[in-house]
Amino acid sequence: MDAIVIGIDVSKDRLDVHVLPSQEAFWVPRDEVGIAALCGRLAPLAPSAVALEATGGFETVVAAGLAGAGLPVVVINPSQVRAFAQALGRRAKTDPIDAAVIARFTQATKPAIRPLPDAETQALADLVARRRQIVAMIAAERQRETRAPAQVRKSIRRLIKALEKELASVDGDIDGAVRGSPAWRAKEDLLVSVPGIGPTIARTLLAEMPELASLDRRQVAALAGLAPWTRQSGQWRGKSFIGGGRASIRTALFIGALVASRHNPTLKAFRDRLVAAGKPKMVALVATARKLLTILNASLRTSTPWQPKDA
Repeated sequence: MDAIVIGIDVSKDRLDVHVLPSQEAFWVPRDEVGIAALCGRLAPLAPSAVALEATGGFETVVAAGLAGAGLPVVVINPSQVRAFAQALGRRAKTDPIDAAVIARFTQATKPAIRPLPDAETQALADLVARRRQIVAMIAAERQRETRAPAQVRKSIRRLIKALEKELASVDGDIDGAVRGSPAWRAKEDLLVSVPGIGPTIARTLLAEMPELASLDRRQVAALAGLAPWTRQSGQWRGKSFIGGGRASIRTALFIGALVASRHNPTLKAFRDRLVAAGKPKMVALVATARKLLTILNASLRTSTPWQPKDA
């Protein structure tokens, strides 16, 4: 028998559901009662996957409710689903059609089912994301200050001061969350033992890549968007590129790789060998970030602090 796959299109007020291979379609409200009814209706089907798009936060409570009912939830990338719809020639766009496309995409690609972050990890991820937003706002205001007229600079400086105060408060919340958990504290100590990794990068990894240590080096590289993909056709060979994955993790690892390529003797030697062999500096930096992620993954998996010979 064909495996049962469920596609769910999430909107503010409702959940449109499509079941394959039966082609059954229905909708429920996106509220506590609707999600409970959906779980009760889907559980007897024993689906192989229940897929929904990342929709800017609307999907979070739905995914948590489905996972709590023991259903195999996967949150997929909307841009991949749009590309899949274009490949199918689907020009019409309604919520029921979107649910059907999500189901077909999941059936065709069979994305990996990974456990959702627990409540503590999700809370830490929210704090880390908020910190990133505040840092971006501070940087934007400082840019405005350089070209603002004198009468406006006062306002900008007041706002920067308020944002810096809020940043310190969020940093305190993050520190309290990590230090309040013995497991996270132990993981953070392992991560920061690697030269190039500080508390901010370590906490970003803990919050936004909870799969670290549970996947192999190729899987974590793909999850971070650091796995190169090749372009070739016949005799033609194009340049390899990286992309996709979790942009915030990739950015954090790039910063870590920049620091490590100066202050971590093993990774500095690794990067220098690549540059000496004629690799462009950016390619060498990407490879260093990927190597750094491999080291961090192994360190957490074996509960072993950094040792130069591990690289």
